[in-house]
Amino acid sequence: MLSTILSRYWWMTLFRGLIAILFGIMLFVWPQISLVSLVLVFGAFAFADGVANVVTAIGGRKEHESWWVLLLAGLAGIGIGVLTFFNPAITALALLFYIAIWAIATGLLEIVAAVRLRKEIKGEFWLALAGVASVAFGVILVARPEAGALAVLWLIGAYAIAFGAVLLILAFKARSFVKRVKSAATV
Repeated sequence: MLSTILSRYWWMTLFRGLIAILFGIMLFVWPQISLVSLVLVFGAFAFADGVANVVTAIGGRKEHESWWVLLLAGLAGIGIGVLTFFNPAITALALLFYIAIWAIATGLLEIVAAVRLRKEIKGEFWLALAGVASVAFGVILVARPEAGALAVLWLIGAYAIAFGAVLLILAFKARSFVKRVKSAATV
């Protein structure tokens, strides 16, 4: 069951949420960030988020046939992270599209995972909400590319903090699911 994977690796979802929140806070605290620094920070964020998803997917591959959804989300994050490291001098527009593509791909995969979870656990809404937020954020960036990545820095930071907060809620919901299963098993 996908819920088993998420509940067993709840701490990876917590890690992803904390990384997202730290990334968002850094963008608000450090508004004079250069484009190259923004690229590298985003690359590190996407890469860490991707690794967390891959670890969760591989760890749960025996429990659920849809583990590949988490794997694809993780590989998308790793891929975008690696792209940013190989070309840190990219333009603001290219960075904007890197971020938008990553957000849309991750969001769609999270929505798919939430739909599959709806029969297994309560609280899958939070994963779907994170997915919808990701897709909406990506679409906004694609629709307004002339604003540039630095001009929408506050939007990127706000998104990262909101996304991270939703992932923290999901992590604690998944953790409580593990506690309920363990207490039910001992009864």
